[in-house]
Amino acid sequence: MRIASWISDSIVDGPGLRLTVFTQGCPHRCPGCHNPDTWDPAGGREVALEELEGLMDKNPLLKGLTLSGGEPFSQAADCAALARAARARGLDVWVYTGYTWEVLTAAGDPDWEDLLAAADVLVDGPFLLERRSYAALFRGSDNQRLIDVTKSRAAGRAVAWSRPDPLAHFTVPES
Repeated sequence: MRIASWISDSIVDGPGLRLTVFTQGCPHRCPGCHNPDTWDPAGGREVALEELEGLMDKNPLLKGLTLSGGEPFSQAADCAALARAARARGLDVWVYTGYTWEVLTAAGDPDWEDLLAAADVLVDGPFLLERRSYAALFRGSDNQRLIDVTKSRAAGRAVAWSRPDPLAHFTVPES
């Protein structure tokens, strides 16, 4: 797999502590992109999936794996394999893409389908500099959507991801 880099303990690319892998190569080339060094598909370096899997095993505090870019769907087969390895370890999987849900699901690409099937949340749509927002949760611009992949696949349309209530499992004793 060709990657630009990774972050072993990200807290900005999805909820909880995450291993974020920045794939190399991006056809979107969004103006204002914060990772333009990932655009060149020949840049970065080749890394074995086993090496990235090993990073997951080194950190028992990880909640999830985030695939960012570059464009993960440009290396969908490898990204899907890594996502399945993360899920086998009990981690959730987030995938950032410049494509929209509608484009991905209509394409009929089996590798894209495999990556979607291995993802929990898809952050879709190109980064739009004119819509940049520091208030957009886990997104760079407010046009991008947080999509619950499982619910969306069942519904046959994009369904928004809802952030779980972190206090939902607590009960308040009656007085």
